[in-house]
Amino acid sequence: MNDIITRRPSRAVRVGGVTIGGGAAISVQSMLSVPAEDIAGNVAQANRLEAAGCEILRVAVPTVADAKLIAALKEAVAVPVVADIHFDYKIALEAVAAGADKIRLNPGNIGGKERVKKVAAACRARGVPIRIGVNAGSLGAGMPPPAEGENQLCRAMVAGALSHAQLLEQCDFYDIVLSLKASDVHTTVAAYRLAAEMCDYPLHLGVTEAGTARMGLIKSAAGIGSLLLDGIGDTIRVSLTDEPEAEVRAAIDILRAIGLRNDRPQVISCPSCGRTKIDLIGLAKRVEAALADCRKPITVAVMGCAVNGPGEAKHADVGLAGGDGCALLFARGEVLRRVPEAEALDELLKEISKL
Repeated sequence: MNDIITRRPSRAVRVGGVTIGGGAAISVQSMLSVPAEDIAGNVAQANRLEAAGCEILRVAVPTVADAKLIAALKEAVAVPVVADIHFDYKIALEAVAAGADKIRLNPGNIGGKERVKKVAAACRARGVPIRIGVNAGSLGAGMPPPAEGENQLCRAMVAGALSHAQLLEQCDFYDIVLSLKASDVHTTVAAYRLAAEMCDYPLHLGVTEAGTARMGLIKSAAGIGSLLLDGIGDTIRVSLTDEPEAEVRAAIDILRAIGLRNDRPQVISCPSCGRTKIDLIGLAKRVEAALADCRKPITVAVMGCAVNGPGEAKHADVGLAGGDGCALLFARGEVLRRVPEAEALDELLKEISKL
């Protein structure tokens, strides 16, 4: 854990075997993208996501009949399964009965208070928390309409989420998680900061409809990263128009970049310049690929020349600094040996294997 970041205090909510909030490690989520009726396809994708590092798995349950998918997923993976519910409270009840570890819904769009009571009672009986998910583009019925301007929209989002939470608490239900997502980074960050001041519910972070892999990752890193550096956020999803495995990898990389995870190598490399006399770009990419499955919490440097070499990267556990057709292999700023460029990667990996 990065000791520079002071986490916002929040109540702890248990989702299967994962704790959200209460100072627990920030968990990574994603959502299945296979049609609900294709159980085999969903199970296969769930297995891939679990292997990629997904820690909480969400699945859309559009009909009561589709709740059988929950049981199939629970048999296939060890990670908690969240049922995404809209409008029909009976689907929520069926999903809970099928073993869902968490429900995502908006109490305001499943009917009157009696229906909310039924869902809250079923979740309370089985220890299933509820995430209230508010999106800027789809403020639900009963929410205050947004006025002109970003601040008013943020306030409407937070007010709506808290009113839904109050409705659940009136039903004697308190295991609540909030999300307040917008496709705009500024609106997203402002809404979460406001919510963080007004309540102690754990917060599920994300920038919704962020876009395809490149821009979606940039927007998510800017929004989620800003909040995490503020100490705000207890679980995250990077929403990309891409395969969900890409969401998981992106979320994990954001946590590593901020210093909230330290379970794999961190590769640092300098920008290429006119002093560089080796294929720095290609070498850095090959090093990163070679370490993709490494689980050592080390820093590995790939530097272009002696200027940026062992000196600037002396904090690295091991690294390479380019020369003229060769590279210096170093560890903690100490030069170990000079190696030919063609052998640089293999020699680096040998040193890593010793760590």
